Amino acid sequence: VQLQASGGGLVQAGDSLSLSCTASGRTLRTYTMGWFRQAPGKEREFVAGINRSGGSTYYADSVKGRFSISRDNAKNTVYLQMNSLKPEDTAVYYCGASDRTGIAAPLAYDYWGQGTQVTVSS
Repeated sequence: VQLQASGGGLVQAGDSLSLSCTASGRTLRTYTMGWFRQAPGKEREFVAGINRSGGSTYYADSVKGRFSISRDNAKNTVYLQMNSLKPEDTAVYYCGASDRTGIAAPLAYDYWGQGTQVTVSS
């Protein structure tokens, strides 16, 4: 499956952004989906995850209450709505697809999008 992430950009603190991750080559409905981010000099970290049906979502403590993950299996797309953005949210954001257990672990993901840059200025 090929993943294409989009929607990043440069915003000010307090603004909102919506990221999309669209799949081709295979349906996403059989995969757990996750969003991760990686800032310069840091390891890739879990941001949010959603199970196959979309009935369960998971968030890192740092984004809980501000970010929301959702999916539309008919459109083969996963979304990340980011509100009240902070400068510390600045990173390259990646979407991933997994058919293993461990929704917050990068090693559980077999497929990754190319990443989209999110920059939040203070």
